[in-house]
Amino acid sequence: MIVAVASGKGGTGKTTVATSLALALVNETPLLFLDCDVEAPNAHLFLKPVYEQRAEAAVPVPHVDARLCQLHGVCSQVCQYHAIALVGGQVRVFPELCHGCGSCTLNCPERAIREVPHVVGTVESGRTAEGIRFARGVLRIGQPMAVPVIRQLRRAHPVRPGETAILDAPPGTSCPVVATILGADYVLLVTEPTPFGLHDLKLAYELTRDLGLPAGVVVNRDGIGDASVDAFCAEVGLPVLLRIPMNRAIAAGVAQGTPLIRLRRDYAPRFRQLFAAMAGQVEARA
Repeated sequence: MIVAVASGKGGTGKTTVATSLALALVNETPLLFLDCDVEAPNAHLFLKPVYEQRAEAAVPVPHVDARLCQLHGVCSQVCQYHAIALVGGQVRVFPELCHGCGSCTLNCPERAIREVPHVVGTVESGRTAEGIRFARGVLRIGQPMAVPVIRQLRRAHPVRPGETAILDAPPGTSCPVVATILGADYVLLVTEPTPFGLHDLKLAYELTRDLGLPAGVVVNRDGIGDASVDAFCAEVGLPVLLRIPMNRAIAAGVAQGTPLIRLRRDYAPRFRQLFAAMAGQVEARA
């Protein structure tokens, strides 16, 4: 089973939930944890893996052979992302805009373009002390596109038979989130009971609905704000599977890198119950 832990906005406690869920299931199932929040990966602060492998993540970008190029400009015409352009009698390439689709290479009449790797990040992997198979992507500073790193992370670390995978998604509802949750069996949405939390929960829920993925909610910092999140969940039939109270001791411990279930031992069985509820919903849809 693949569980993606997501949130419409940053700072809701998504990684807190994802890492505690993994630790609660250590004795229940073989585990794979992928930190797909490649712009700000921080699950390692809680799970403390020992890294064993590291690989570069790259996008194939065009390299133009000026000896062959006849300056027809076909490459710039077919590029939807404006990553290659004919400017001042020269073909110029902008690697940061390139999506690696290969259209320019395929359509060049002189075959003057070949693809070369443009490194955009790294993928690191290892294991935690509990035996969790752990991997994360890290987007290189200054690179604008996280999706290639996420795709390489997921390709390099597929789910093994009998294994449960937990994917810590980036915040928001943009392309990196879609790249993370596609193929998941369940999306666990972490929110907070505030107007901002409700607004972004609605967007995240719409994304899961558009992709046809079952979803449930964890309400973090329960007790602040109002009841609008509960009202929305009841209205659309979105189950609230766990509540984590607004608590100073929890906040201080998490800020120091201590997993929630080690701050509050009573949450370990609650996370296992949450997982059972998710598995039940997936089974009911099968």
